[in-house]
Amino acid sequence: MDKNHLDCPYPGCFFCVMKEANPSKRRTSIMKFFKDLPSQDDEGQVLAISGLWNTAMAHPNDPEFIDLGIFECMSALILKGFKNRRWLSHDQNIYIPYYAAHIIGSYTMNMEEFAERAVQAGVITPLVELLRGRLTWVEQRVAVRALGHLATYDSTFPAVASHGEVLELSMELALSSLEIVYTHFYQFVDRRLSYHCDLLTRGMGGLEMESRKAEEWASQLQCWSLQLINCFAFKSEFLSVVCKPDFLVKLPGMWGGLVNENSPAGIGLLRTICHHKLGRPPVANCPSVIEALCNIARSSDDWQYMAVDCLLWLLQDSNTRHKVMDKAALALVDLAELSSLGDHKKLGDSIANVLLQDCALPQVSIRTMLTSHTKELLDELTSIRQRLKWEKNMPKEDLHIKQAASLVVKLEGNSLFSSGDIAGAASKYSEALALCPVKSKKERVVLYSNRAQCYLLLQDPLAAISDTTRALSLHNPVNRHAKSLWRRAQAYDMLGLAKESLLDAILFINECSQSTDPDLCLKQNKVPDYAERLVKKQMHAAWLFKEAALKHGGVHYDGKRGEAYVREGDDSEWETASESEMGNEEKEETNDDDSEWQNEDDRKIKYEKPPVFKG
Repeated sequence: MDKNHLDCPYPGCFFCVMKEANPSKRRTSIMKFFKDLPSQDDEGQVLAISGLWNTAMAHPNDPEFIDLGIFECMSALILKGFKNRRWLSHDQNIYIPYYAAHIIGSYTMNMEEFAERAVQAGVITPLVELLRGRLTWVEQRVAVRALGHLATYDSTFPAVASHGEVLELSMELALSSLEIVYTHFYQFVDRRLSYHCDLLTRGMGGLEMESRKAEEWASQLQCWSLQLINCFAFKSEFLSVVCKPDFLVKLPGMWGGLVNENSPAGIGLLRTICHHKLGRPPVANCPSVIEALCNIARSSDDWQYMAVDCLLWLLQDSNTRHKVMDKAALALVDLAELSSLGDHKKLGDSIANVLLQDCALPQVSIRTMLTSHTKELLDELTSIRQRLKWEKNMPKEDLHIKQAASLVVKLEGNSLFSSGDIAGAASKYSEALALCPVKSKKERVVLYSNRAQCYLLLQDPLAAISDTTRALSLHNPVNRHAKSLWRRAQAYDMLGLAKESLLDAILFINECSQSTDPDLCLKQNKVPDYAERLVKKQMHAAWLFKEAALKHGGVHYDGKRGEAYVREGDDSEWETASESEMGNEEKEETNDDDSEWQNEDDRKIKYEKPPVFKG
């Protein structure tokens, strides 16, 4: 121990203190280190702070440093950075406020007791100042993370909320975070602060890694801001602030991107808002939000179920049902035969019951206010449910006859399609669907998907989205029918909905990689050109910094720092994949399933995230 002290150039070095063999002396020395550190101006302090950062990340539930004053120390260091800019700019001290706020966030991530100790130590005031932007966006990111953890617990939320500006600041940050990171870091390559670059890449990467990590951190800054706002949204007294129309309409577009797919982002906050009766009217009064929820409900988004929850709660509320019924019914009718979605069991039955709850009411009910198209959809749903009841009592021979008749009509539709009579083929597929037993799910998947292809060629993307969604809902496993995914990706592309198209295209490629179908399996593990082109197009269109780049201009670079990484879009015109590109995609889909239909409702459906496709 004495030799270590003699060799170490820093008196009271944290690493030397940690090597103390005597537990009592070690605790005393660590406590003294935490107490003295903020008042010292010695060089090399960042080494100790980065070591503490590593410890906090690796052992966030260890109480040792909590008991010895780490929160008080980190709080004092952040405040010192505000008051003493000379110290902050000296040596590598510029890193210290970032590490200090990160340490606070790590230790309060899981343990409410630690969060209470942090509040008692006075961490909220310096964190709020970081959130306000006293330093840079990099420190804002870890500050909003730490405040989000503190706001999660009932015992510490009031302390966070007592700083009245926290909610407004986090809402402003959620709206502006992508623009801030783009203009303050990403856009001007040669003006990037060196300590930002070091923190982003840990000294392991060049410009390309800096840019990729900046996109990831920008997404986290936005998503962690939304997480903090979400804590306020659980409290009814803050909903009037959260539910400002200008803020609500932006939420569906805050999706985290492919770089942060584990966060529910804007849709998660909307779900919290819609769960409360005071939050539903403001959402119902935003038509663009309802339309976005409908699109997410009929997509491959991991948070699809959250959009469905929002729509169901809006429909179950008598104060909002009449405002959203026409839009919501268009999407939810297509999901009414879902067996399950993730942990949501018999979700289709729940959807159908909510949609049809007015059927037993007199004519003065909401049904009289619906459009004729919505009424037709509800009548169709009622008919399908009635047919299912009738079929349960129908002799098996009769069901076989209906299925055989449906197959004959389907083949007629295939023939018309091959001859170029697309409208006639669509009509035949509709006729086949009317004949096909409701429990013959595999056959109905094919019919819906075939009709969707007809609608694509007839330039009717909304009808194509409806039919592909029905096919994907009937398929086992749910949302995994490759051809329907590809067709819906094209339909969303026709509507300019890049994110929805991108997610379907990625999942289509994932399904192709696992398929044994010779028409779909990847040849030599190569992604089909038509799918790769669509993914690249949509990744450019859905790029997190797209709006900021359009507003402020492209990336500026004079070449002083080596080769720059600049994301470029595919400006070539996208065309719907031709028949030759798709192989036999648009030809007859042979039904090689067993002729016996089975009840697939009880099968366990695996709902996995699609892997990120890197084109």
